[in-house]
Amino acid sequence: MNSFYSNKELIEMGFRSVGEDVKISRKASIYSPNSISLGDNVRIDDFCILSGNIALGSNIHISAYVALYGAKGIVFEDYTGISPKSVIYSAMDDFSGNYLIGPIHPDYSTNVKGGTVYIRRFAQIGTNCIIFPNLEIGEGSVIGACSLVKHNVEPWGIYFGVPAKKYKNRSKEMKKFVDTRNRSYLSELDV
Repeated sequence: MNSFYSNKELIEMGFRSVGEDVKISRKASIYSPNSISLGDNVRIDDFCILSGNIALGSNIHISAYVALYGAKGIVFEDYTGISPKSVIYSAMDDFSGNYLIGPIHPDYSTNVKGGTVYIRRFAQIGTNCIIFPNLEIGEGSVIGACSLVKHNVEPWGIYFGVPAKKYKNRSKEMKKFVDTRNRSYLSELDV
């Protein structure tokens, strides 16, 4: 038995859509696959958690131990990725003490807030990063290791820190390796 699910198994799992050459580790945890879409050439490694409304474009790598909590939506456009042990939250509990915390409590006793997280094409997230809800990581930007992203990130920059701040501009040279005849960028998806 292969360590990745077969295409037939992925289709049987009930994903919203499954592209070509999709590799998902059998050790990944997938919740609500009917709300997850997968483009072409996607790889999801061991011990990842994918939950909620998630749209992955094409040419995407989700490294080991990544958690994508997509209650309010997460969109990865083409040619993006996320390094090991990073977490993206599209919703967060209210920790003020005015409400209970966690999914085990009724909705009236919690105050969950959030919004869709967009990872625009060519953007990358380094290892051990935390991405807050309701923001956009601009096209081509990279988030350095151990960073906390709380606000939108402008395109084509190198960001790092707690909270993440721009260090310098990032080269666009990688675009020369993309075959424009075959690429398929995601538009705003219905997450």
